[in-house]
Amino acid sequence: MHNHDLPLAPRGTGADQVLAGYLHGQAGDFLRSLRLHGESGADTRSAAEAARSLRRAARRIRGTLHTFRPLLDPAWGDQLRTELAWLSGVLAEEHACTARLSRLLDALARLSGTQPVPAARAADGDPGTDAPTEVAPAAPAGPPPAAERPGRGSLTVGGARAGALLERQLTLGRTRAHSAALQALGSARFHAVADAVALLASEVPLATPAGTTDAVLTAHAEGAELRLLDAVTALPLARASHPYNAEALVNGLATASAGEAQDAPWHRVRHLLRLHRYAQEVLHAGDGPGRRLSAAGRTLDRHRDAAEAAAAAASAARTPRIAPATAYALGVLHADQRHEVEAARFAFQRAWQETPPEPDGPRDEHALAAP
Repeated sequence: MHNHDLPLAPRGTGADQVLAGYLHGQAGDFLRSLRLHGESGADTRSAAEAARSLRRAARRIRGTLHTFRPLLDPAWGDQLRTELAWLSGVLAEEHACTARLSRLLDALARLSGTQPVPAARAADGDPGTDAPTEVAPAAPAGPPPAAERPGRGSLTVGGARAGALLERQLTLGRTRAHSAALQALGSARFHAVADAVALLASEVPLATPAGTTDAVLTAHAEGAELRLLDAVTALPLARASHPYNAEALVNGLATASAGEAQDAPWHRVRHLLRLHRYAQEVLHAGDGPGRRLSAAGRTLDRHRDAAEAAAAAASAARTPRIAPATAYALGVLHADQRHEVEAARFAFQRAWQETPPEPDGPRDEHALAAP
């Protein structure tokens, strides 16, 4: 649980002032990011960074509107939350396609033992991922490396073809996502969202009387925490405590619906963990999420990325009339990403059930207790 000894955010004496102050700050971040995005022009790196900041502020506004909904005008809050969810989804898709392609090509290069495969072909200066793009060095003269000699097996040849297939499919998805984002940013719907956030930066439609005590905020934040704890309790953490979960891997190789059903509870925990973090930010201004909470969030991000990459590999393997070697390489890649899913679950289980620090040791301000 969070540390009840921490002082609440010193932004006023009532819940209305604390909540309004947090939403004012996030709305200001949203508008600044929007301005930077408009000023970036042809600088794709700056545009991508501004889009990430825009999504970050939008997520926090949405999460706060959800957790503290009874304290706000419900009709206004629900509409703004829906519109921010639409905007975040549109802006996130292009980055997700680029990061997914880079992840899959890197995994193919690792599995086939070849030189690193170049990341997604993007425009010069386009940061598809947070890390800079790596370009494969020129092949040295002389005999080919062992990984490229005949007899290596079908994975090397099939891996090259699988990489080309994935690049075609995900680059097409990224191009469509980029066009959709540009269209969305020029639409009347987006301008209505921007106007609503601009209003939020100066005025918050509250439903709670002025001077309501901070205990009301704490009660709603604790509700978000309890929902998270209940969702984590429902996870098979005992099974995830084993680094290799054969049953889960078998299910992951089954139909798409079976894999999605298995991953869905973990995705829900990731969502609830974010809501809990944002509620703690409202209560404790300026404090980080805490070491265990940060570690748990990172492992669930890894889980989501690996699950989506596995789904992309499975989708590519269903392409009609592909060569057997290509299908084999995509199957190996799918299994590798499902192993990454299980590794992330194992890491989450360890981070979540980490022993809290001693009373006289350093405090983990928002650490969560093991269920």
